[in-house]
Amino acid sequence: MTVLHIDSSITGENSVSRQLTSTIVGRLTRADPSARVIYRDLASQPLDHLTLEDFADSSTLDEFLAAETVVIGAPMYNFTLPSQLKAWIDRILVAGRTFRYTANGPEGLAGGKRVIVAMARGGIYDAGSPASALEHLESYLRGVFDFIGITPEFVAADGLNFGPEQRDASVKAALGETLRLAA
Repeated sequence: MTVLHIDSSITGENSVSRQLTSTIVGRLTRADPSARVIYRDLASQPLDHLTLEDFADSSTLDEFLAAETVVIGAPMYNFTLPSQLKAWIDRILVAGRTFRYTANGPEGLAGGKRVIVAMARGGIYDAGSPASALEHLESYLRGVFDFIGITPEFVAADGLNFGPEQRDASVKAALGETLRLAA
């Protein structure tokens, strides 16, 4: 199995999404010791914003397509994903490779791949919460991966900015969820 591990948080050792992705990848590789992990840190080695010249470079797309499992760390910045992660996504959404348009609408071509997204959010954005209309991280990523034929799995640590007790409880609950995701 090939695991593509993507981190995008700019907060380094303080990153909850990095803690979650590391735990998930660790559990996956313990379950399958023959797994090969490819690691990309989009904060320390960011991709440029997409240009026409970049569009011709398919190395990011090829790496994504070759992986059986993709684990993505996605912190919420200003109600959505980091621009570093958006630049990566711009390189994997390629007509004719990961999706195509048909007479019946778009068709995803990247199915059969597992995508696990570890989210870290300072607030609480669940349906019914006062800030639910501002949630553009999970909804965006769910839409992107559904569009290319993948049903992503999510684990979230929410309310991280509500104080140390809430942060600790949320991280502990999310880490517990990684057991399910690594199965």
